[in-house]
This record gives sequence, structure tokens and C-alpha cells, in this order.
Amino acid sequence: MTGTTGTTGNNGTTTHEVTGTPGATSTGSPATATAAVIVVGSGPTGLLLAGDLATAGVPVTVLEKRPHKISNLSRAFVLHARTLEQLDARDLADDLEKVGRPLDRLALFGRLTVDLAALPSRFNHLLVLPQYEVEKVLERRAVEAGVDFRYETELTGLTQDADGATVEARGPEGRTERLRAAYVVGADGMRSAVRDAIGLPFPGKSVIRSVVLADVRLAEEPPDLLTVNAVGDAFAFLAPFGDGYYRVIGWHRGRNVPDTEPLDLAEIQEITRLALGRDFGMHDARWMSRFHSDERQAPAYRAGRVFLAGDAAHVHTPAGGQGMNTGLQDAANLSWKLAAVVTGHAGPALLDSYQAERHPVGRAVLRSSGGIVRLAMAKRPWTLAARAALTTFLNAVGPARREVAGQVTGVGYRYPAPRGAHRLTGTRVPDVALAGGGRLYEALRGGRFVLITPEPYEAGPGFADRLTVAHWASDRRTTVLVRPDGYTAWAADSADGTAIEVALAAHVGG
Repeated sequence: MTGTTGTTGNNGTTTHEVTGTPGATSTGSPATATAAVIVVGSGPTGLLLAGDLATAGVPVTVLEKRPHKISNLSRAFVLHARTLEQLDARDLADDLEKVGRPLDRLALFGRLTVDLAALPSRFNHLLVLPQYEVEKVLERRAVEAGVDFRYETELTGLTQDADGATVEARGPEGRTERLRAAYVVGADGMRSAVRDAIGLPFPGKSVIRSVVLADVRLAEEPPDLLTVNAVGDAFAFLAPFGDGYYRVIGWHRGRNVPDTEPLDLAEIQEITRLALGRDFGMHDARWMSRFHSDERQAPAYRAGRVFLAGDAAHVHTPAGGQGMNTGLQDAANLSWKLAAVVTGHAGPALLDSYQAERHPVGRAVLRSSGGIVRLAMAKRPWTLAARAALTTFLNAVGPARREVAGQVTGVGYRYPAPRGAHRLTGTRVPDVALAGGGRLYEALRGGRFVLITPEPYEAGPGFADRLTVAHWASDRRTTVLVRPDGYTAWAADSADGTAIEVALAAHVGG
């Protein structure tokens, strides 16, 4: 299959013949065989994906156009329960829990808050910490696993054929190189060069214009860990970095100006006072910016051998703090599938399930985050009445409130299951206790499948490096095969050895 052709064959292109090159390029010219997978972008999504692949023994190269540094200018400030579970399966969550600050209630708008204490998760809270802390631990893991990082290297072209993909990249000092891999993943953000190169549109619209951001010091500490409110025409949000600075995000309906319009601290203070009642004595801004918030989603997350993940695939309003979390969960879904295919344990058809499973989730996040923003900024009498009615309903009806909590935190999503499959197929598996004192998400570490069965069972040697056999700590009788991303691949209310072996062959592979 040939994708959209980017810039190819520029003068000065450096090429190398390396044994193991996965096929010829579409033009027949040689290229560097860098890795089985090239990941473009080293934000949280790209780092998690690359670290997973390298941990599974898959050679992976990350291209990042920025210099090598962890920026403190990120917008994301929370990790939700499902993301923390995924990080727990990589032995990273406990380190982040020590750095961040837990919050058991999430304010959405008006009097509506989501109580997280009742979440069916070990992480029955959200964790407040800046994105760069997440990037630090993910980068350290990726480096230790052997990921090849190439900073100050920008993708300028991309072609693909039946055997692989060829990336053209411009590195430091303008040096150009053609790199060859079996698969390419674009985790390079809203303005994705990968998405543009394969010709995928990014339909959607700007929802809020002229949002202001600043990192400031405060003379008064806010009473809440996260401070958020909307009053009349103004909205403001405050979150701590943990180093004495706070991130402030604000918006005023009447201040609809281009992103290039100059911004000063006085404007941010005014918006904050309107929305929160006071500006907490903010001063010493170390950074200020103006931006607009979009709702967009690519119609497909896959084009042949090229995939999109994170903001390259979908962008949402900041409401509910779901953006970075959704991207990390994209990576957790795709990484084990790519590893299985590249290592020959699964056929390429497995990769189709990435689109089938994650695109609907991205669409749901667009709806929920957009709905929160629209209700928070309600002004007309009928929208204010609708917000009041919804708040009353959700605060009074337990199942509806739990559904909202499950969607915002990610623990409530399930993936499509084949017709006739067991009712658990496609569902998220909680961090259940296992016989011998362990937990499921400890057993998932290393990218393994976990078979939880009530009966003794010994898997064949062909599964030794990809499967952990465990038993319930309770008297439960169901047999469940858990995928590396913590979702049910297969289950049976009663199963003998033959049924288990058929399931393992189908899902874990040879």
C-alpha cells in the first residue's frame, strides 16, 4: 500500500545500507534501517509508546523536532484513575503518587462535582501534577529500555509500501536522512506532520478563542488544590506546579482577540477576579501566552503502516483534564499490538482493532469535554436552566453520577466484543487480588498477558515470556485472559485446558 508522498530525494540526503532493512522504498532508493517502529513526537504519548515497544524487545526510534529538554510550559495537570492504572502496570504510578497531590473530587461546573472516592480502582482520586513530571518518568523508562532518541530532527516526508514506511527527516544543521521502518506512529501533536504527510484531514472547530495562560506566584494560597469556576462571562482555573508557581488559565467571553494579541498580567488578574472573586495576589509571571481551544478528530487513526495517537489523532477542550490521559491510553492500547505483530506473535489484522477501540473513545471524550465547557459557560436562560436541571439530576441519581465519573476518569469505557463473546470481553479488569498476595497490575508488568483461572494450569513453553498464569485470591470461578493493557481478551464461566489453549493460541499467539 502506498500512502501520500511527502518530500523525497532532496540533495544532500544521507543514506546507509543496513542489513535487515524491511523492504525497498517506493522509489527504490536506499534508506537507513533505523528500527522496527519510528515514533514521531516525544510527549507523554510518544514516550509511553516507545518505552513499551523497547521493553518488549522491539527496536524503536523517536524523532523529536525540539531540543532535548523537559518543558515546564505544558497545559496538562491531572492524571485520572485509568491512566494511573496503566502506569501501575509499568511500575511507574507509585513514583508519581509521591510527587503529585491526590484529589478525591473533581469540580466540573457550578455545583456539580464528581466524587472520585467511590471509584472501583486502587486510584480512587485524580492526581494533580504537571505534565513534565509525567514526561520525566516516561523518558527515563524509555532511555533505560534502549529507545533511540533523535532530537532536533523534524519529519519532512513520509512514504509507505507493502513492506514498510520511509521517513524523510531533517536533523541538526539541516542534515537530511531517509529512515526505514516497518511502522510509523505520529504522536506529534495537534499540528502533526505525520497526519499531514498521509493526507488525513483534521475536521473540527475552535470552541474557545483567546484563552490566556500564565505561570505566576500567588501572595495567598487558594483554599482548594484545584480552583475552578465560571461566573457570567469569565472562567478561571488555578493549579499548583509544586515549586511555588501556579498555572492560571482564564477566558473572558468579551475578549475575543487573535492569539498574537499582546498579553499582560493585568488582563489575567482581571479575568481571575471576575471568575474566582479575587486574584490571590498573583505576581512575578514567568510565562504568559494566549491560545485557542479546538475540538478536532481525525476520521481514521490508521493509514496502512502509519498510526496516529494522542493530540495528532484528537484534540479536546481542557475541561475534565482528559486530553493527556486519552493520549496515554491510546499508547497503551497500540503498543502491545504493534509489539505482537512486529515480533511475529500476531497477524497484522490485530492492528485494525486500534481504530475500532480507540476512535469511539476519542469521539466520546470530544462530546464530554465539549459538553462540560458549554454548560460551564452557559449564559442564556434556557442553557442555565438545563445546567441546573442536569446538576440536580446527577447529584441525586447515583448510577448517572457513577457513569459520569467512569467516563471522565476512563475506568468506565469498554471495547467492542465479537458477537457471542462472554459478557466480560472488552471490559476493563480492575486491579484484583491474586493468590499469593500479588495484584493483577503487578502481574501485567513487562507487557504480559495474564491468565487468571480458578484451576491449576501450566502454559506451554511457547508462552513463557508473554504470559503469566495466576489464580484468584477469592473463590471466583470465572477464567479470564487479561490483555497487556488490562482489558479482557477472553473469558469463560467454566473452562478446561483445551478451551484455554484455544484462547491462548487465538489471543497470545504462537
